[in-house]
Amino acid sequence: MPLGGKQVARDDYAIATEWANRIEAALREAGMWQEQPLPAEAYEFRQAFAMDTMAFSQWLQFIFLERIRSIIAERGNFPAKSQVAAQAVREFDGVIEASGLCSVLSEFDYWINRR
Repeated sequence: MPLGGKQVARDDYAIATEWANRIEAALREAGMWQEQPLPAEAYEFRQAFAMDTMAFSQWLQFIFLERIRSIIAERGNFPAKSQVAAQAVREFDGVIEASGLCSVLSEFDYWINRR
């Protein structure tokens, strides 16, 4: 499948699954995983990262991870670029519990961006 002029390797879906699992684990470890679903109106966002309707950690869980898992399930195309780690660093500045999450997101961005 084309991805910005590149082919998606079959291994990429397995690797992306590992990334999604690592990101989920980092959210849980940081104490940011939410067991309860968001109300429907939270998905009616208009701003980047849904900043107008949910916390960034909720966006990571309910939008970002769901999108990654959807791409995997549908054998779709990954984005050509990712800068989610930059937003995480801004959002979690000074939050020591989020340092592992920021590291994992930075590594994920590197994986996406080098493809």
